[in-house]
Amino acid sequence: MPKMKTHSSLKDRFKITGTGKVKRFKAYKNHLLAHKSGRQKRVLSTQPLVAQGDIRRMQQQLANLK
Repeated sequence: MPKMKTHSSLKDRFKITGTGKVKRFKAYKNHLLAHKSGRQKRVLSTQPLVAQGDIRRMQQQLANLK
């Protein structure tokens, strides 16, 4: 049986915490930041956890990330 591979595009988009939870990045924080307020940029910088319904699928796709 071949090894389980990590979904390559997800490696940089998600992080796995020490307890196995999956953190994600928020959208709208990559460019066109000059007209956004400091508060909006600060809020977008936080990394929330992935929604409960998506966790199992994400952990399968990120199987080899630690």
